[in-house]
Amino acid sequence: MWRGLLTLVARAARGPLRPCTRQGSGTPVPGSGATIFALSSGQGRCGIAVIRTSGPASGHALRSLTAPRDLPQARRACLRLLSDPRSGEPLDRALVLWFPGPQSFTGEDCAEFHVHGGPAVVSGVLQALGRVPGLRPAEAGEFTRRAFAHGKLSLTEVEGLADLIHAETEAQRRQALRQLDGELGHLCQGWADTLTKALAHVEAYIDFGEDDNLEEGVLERADSQVRELEVALGAHLRDARRGQRLRSGAHVVVAGPPNAGKSSLVNLLSRKPVSIVSPEPGTTRDVLETPVDLAGFPALLSDTAGLREGMGPVEQEGVRRARQRLEQADLILAVLDASDLASPSSCNFLDVVVNPAAGRSPNGNSQRLLLVLNKSDLLPPGGPDPSPDLPPHLLLSCLTGEGLVDLLEALRKELAAVCGDPSTGPPLLTRARHQHHLQGCLDALGHYKQAKDVSLAAEALRVARGHLAHLTSGGGTEEILDIIFRDFCVGK
Repeated sequence: MWRGLLTLVARAARGPLRPCTRQGSGTPVPGSGATIFALSSGQGRCGIAVIRTSGPASGHALRSLTAPRDLPQARRACLRLLSDPRSGEPLDRALVLWFPGPQSFTGEDCAEFHVHGGPAVVSGVLQALGRVPGLRPAEAGEFTRRAFAHGKLSLTEVEGLADLIHAETEAQRRQALRQLDGELGHLCQGWADTLTKALAHVEAYIDFGEDDNLEEGVLERADSQVRELEVALGAHLRDARRGQRLRSGAHVVVAGPPNAGKSSLVNLLSRKPVSIVSPEPGTTRDVLETPVDLAGFPALLSDTAGLREGMGPVEQEGVRRARQRLEQADLILAVLDASDLASPSSCNFLDVVVNPAAGRSPNGNSQRLLLVLNKSDLLPPGGPDPSPDLPPHLLLSCLTGEGLVDLLEALRKELAAVCGDPSTGPPLLTRARHQHHLQGCLDALGHYKQAKDVSLAAEALRVARGHLAHLTSGGGTEEILDIIFRDFCVGK
């Protein structure tokens, strides 16, 4: 009987969609029989440019352009003279590397040419490769797509690689590197293993339910495993927005009454003159947005009109847009004039915006607020706190820069709560696709619990495993794969 149960475990693991595997993805690569080539380093003049090839004719291409014609030792740099294969004209003296498959990035035979980065040199080598039979220019993301097709990368690792290439802040780099290292894929693999065991127990009950030798509590163990998995999935889904904010940027809105120094603060944080600064109240009448790196986290910083009853229709529209942005903000930087806290506009802003936000219990998905008292340089030196009755706040002078270090540290802590800290904790869900499949898996587990028939319960577990398989392998959906690989440059 136990031999039959082991067979069920193996059968469950071979389900219709297998999660996170290092065997080939099964996804066909367009033109996979061809050998591709492209410039992998950035465009423009540089010291060294890297040109790479991948495919069965890579060795022939390397021999065609180099002298002597024999292939260098695998994975060791070798200095060679590059020549045009037709005319024999020297093109450059370069380092070349040979990566025979499957021990290469793509799993195919690959070659790299490390040439001098002048445009004429790069153009000459690319044209020479184009004249080698069997070679064609690569499409965007085609090298990585071949790596995925040959099982070198899972789909979540591919997404991590794309995010690493596009990372602009330290937090984005850390998160992308964790995903490229396979942390999210390994987590999904663990969940898939749990589902496989639960499915094996359910199928054992279906096949051997009337056998007195079947160990008691088989279905109870499956139920316990499903409950634990539901808790884990629910926790990750509650934090799903944080990973997406980390990838695309948190929305930080600078708001306050007129002439509090909002535009000066935006210019200070963005380190460039984004907004016009004037002593005249109401200078900013529209929402000005700029992407910035705030304490290592990506953010979209919005400068808004001063909140007051507008003097005209244009300013009234600006105030309306400012209030709309406040509702959409992940983090509000509330700015007040430290020397004018008793003014009607400051009191109204405290009552309408600051105090309600300060009374809410913060969590990773709720709107957060930092209160900044600007123009601290106008306060008497060594004097008491201008308003000890205010909620927790920071003193800042945009004119002198005093207090900026404390503000950046406070921003780092707030944005770590909003976006998640990529240095600690479980891997974050950085794309809506991740959230969709985990939610689908959780919904299927709900159907399992509600199923009146054991066969329907088993089918619900198969559907749940299918969602995890789609998350790490794409499930063969060509449209989804096209969108993901479109994010890459041509040489990657």
